[in-house]
Amino acid sequence: MATPEFILRLREKIGHDLLWLIGVTAYVEDAEGRVLLGRRSDTGEWALVYGINEPGEEPADTVIREVKEETGVDVVPTDLVHVMAAHHETVYANGDRTQYLDLMFVCRLAEGGCVSPRVGDDESLEVGWFSPNELPEPLAASTVERLGSLAAWRAAGASKALFSLG
Repeated sequence: MATPEFILRLREKIGHDLLWLIGVTAYVEDAEGRVLLGRRSDTGEWALVYGINEPGEEPADTVIREVKEETGVDVVPTDLVHVMAAHHETVYANGDRTQYLDLMFVCRLAEGGCVSPRVGDDESLEVGWFSPNELPEPLAASTVERLGSLAAWRAAGASKALFSLG
């Protein structure tokens, strides 16, 4: 999906100024323990599914929507794994500046839903299931970081979300 309409309207007013946004990340595993990844069209890197939370949208609903839009797979968020503010700005090719608060969710496949990934929009070149021990390259740095957060969450007992402290 292209830039959300609400961001385009904001950009008409604020130009390229820094915009604080809420993002969500989905860690989706299938019954075999494989991870759902997409190869991004903007960078060519493989990444977990992520996207921007729309105004008034529940973050868990954003996860469901983003995974469906980008991969065609139906998921149910089960756990909030990590809440983290980016410590850097993202500057896009057009000069837009953003910084994100990311909410990372673990998701299971929705019962009776689609489990066969397909490229669902222009954000991805390829999508697929991968063994955690055989992830494709190049892997986005943000995905490497988020997989580390998932490992720390699991090591802590997977009972509550991890929060980054400044």
